[in-house]
Amino acid sequence: MANSPSIPSPTLGVSSKLSTVEEADANRIQAEVPPTIFQKMVAELVGTYVLVFMGCGAALVNKTHPLTTVGIAIVWGLVLMALTYTVGHVSGCHLNPAVTIALAAARKFPSKHVPMYALSQMMGAILASLTLRLLFQDNIDLMVTQYSDSTTHLQALVWEFIATFILMFTICGVATDHRASKKLAGVAIGVTVLFNAMVAGPITGASMNPARSFGPAAVTGIYKNLWVYLIAPILGALAATALYSVLRVPEPVKADPKDKSLPPV
Repeated sequence: MANSPSIPSPTLGVSSKLSTVEEADANRIQAEVPPTIFQKMVAELVGTYVLVFMGCGAALVNKTHPLTTVGIAIVWGLVLMALTYTVGHVSGCHLNPAVTIALAAARKFPSKHVPMYALSQMMGAILASLTLRLLFQDNIDLMVTQYSDSTTHLQALVWEFIATFILMFTICGVATDHRASKKLAGVAIGVTVLFNAMVAGPITGASMNPARSFGPAAVTGIYKNLWVYLIAPILGALAATALYSVLRVPEPVKADPKDKSLPPV
């Protein structure tokens, strides 16, 4: 086959200079051109906007049209699941500075891109909160993540730490491990957010996301206990990636088809 003659093209009338395998490789390389950092930032901004708009919007709607805690949790879970499949192939669908920082710490994401991702996520959350403030002029403080006076700072920290730990541990397992099936990653992540919101939501709001808490706080001017929602998710995400590193195995080395030392397949 190595010395087979070229096949005339019925449309151009010239000989094809690429074999079928070479054409497939060229198409594959062209298809694998990665998105630019600008495209990734836009995806993170828009994705975070949609996440915060729908999630916090559900909390505001609940005031006049009761969705209950379960309904609000379902909104958070389903919108994140949809966004995972929408922008996951563009930016990885972090939508969360804690996730971005933890992935960078685990060397699954370039550290130099962390500030740009975090800025995009924060801006998306702020713009979503501004939109909700325009649409819901009353009770906009319901967007803000808070916990009751009966809940201590330590308890709130632990709740947010554990909720984010569970979320990040799931992300590590279904989205960053080469052994996992990526097809259902969005479902697993969305379901994780759903049950986290159902359990921790009534206590701390189940933020699990510094951008989600910072955006509404910046728009409403309510910064009470914001430090909890900035620190605990980052610590929880870092702890999850550290623990999951124990479960990882090295990725198999892929053979280079251009390596002439390898026997032909």
